[in-house]
Amino acid sequence: MSDTTNDNSDSKITVLLVDDSAVIRGLLARILEEDPDIEIVGTRSNGEAAITATERYKPQIVVLDIEMPVMDGITALPKILKTNPDTKVLICSTLSDKNAKISLKALSLGASECVLKPSASRDISEQQSFRRIFLNLVRTLSGHKPRDFDKEKRKPEKSSESIKFKPNEIVKAPLPKPDEVKLRTGRIANTGFSALAIGSSTGGPQALFNVLKNCRNIDVPVFITQHMPPTFTKILAEHIESNSGIPTFEAQDGMEVQSGHAYVAAGGYHMIIKQDADKKMVLTLDDGPAENFCKPSVEPMMRSLIDLYGSRLLTVMLTGMGQDGVYACEKLVDLQVPLIAQDKETSVVWGMPGAVATAGYCTDILPLDKIGDQIAYYLGSRAKAS
Repeated sequence: MSDTTNDNSDSKITVLLVDDSAVIRGLLARILEEDPDIEIVGTRSNGEAAITATERYKPQIVVLDIEMPVMDGITALPKILKTNPDTKVLICSTLSDKNAKISLKALSLGASECVLKPSASRDISEQQSFRRIFLNLVRTLSGHKPRDFDKEKRKPEKSSESIKFKPNEIVKAPLPKPDEVKLRTGRIANTGFSALAIGSSTGGPQALFNVLKNCRNIDVPVFITQHMPPTFTKILAEHIESNSGIPTFEAQDGMEVQSGHAYVAAGGYHMIIKQDADKKMVLTLDDGPAENFCKPSVEPMMRSLIDLYGSRLLTVMLTGMGQDGVYACEKLVDLQVPLIAQDKETSVVWGMPGAVATAGYCTDILPLDKIGDQIAYYLGSRAKAS
């Protein structure tokens, strides 16, 4: 593969790969080259070369490593975005406490998303999970529709080398979408709200910081499922607390729920909320199958919260790829409780909020900077916007 002149046609997604490992660059290139809509305009081994290549090719997507010689990714990131503000940067990081912290810093500097770097030690199901996530991140960040892997899964295998998906993954068919977004109208059950649930994915960390900083005095427990791998969710909880002032924890099995505290689903587990023998709310880490290809998934969290809180549950759906959470959120209509979705204009990817909005489940579709105030409005005296 060699560098090519940047193709500005709408039919191609132009990508620049930046990693000091030739093995990783080759692996990522092979995955991207499977998609006829994607064109790799170049590969580079350090941040300094990436800046020059971005200026030359103006790629739609830059896949950027963190630790590299000459210039690291975190130093190169703002320079890449300054060179071409329309470029979306996808951080590709290894799983470590240090890199999780750097990755979240990268998001604050303008990166669109972070993805866990693949490794040769992963089994085939994990590698195919990465392939699916990586390809669809590149597609959605560039404004293209994600590939329908559900259909691909149902195709008969052509050889022993055909792709195998996890046998225990729960796959659900997408809901049909109407042509227009329609707000749900009608009475809202006036029972007072006792819990706040938030679902988010691509672009979610910055969205969470923005929303929760406006709810510093919140007096209900906050349950968050953000699609992130292990280690990253612990660091995310620390950053949420630092940015919002709300005591925030990565979920642990058996952890007792307290009002005014926030709980982030741990990477690799679904977060389930249950009532114990003493009638106390406690967290459970569920190692069941992925739902909507996500683990943690919004769906099991929402199902457990609806069972426990019913019409006392307030729900928010923030920016994210896919439609995780849409099935559980349908029950909110019957409960006559609010569902707030982030609008398309302020979402990095209008997948998750778009799914509930176009299904007609939402009472509010708002720009990001208005969501915190709306939460405070619904919670009334329980929360005060700062």
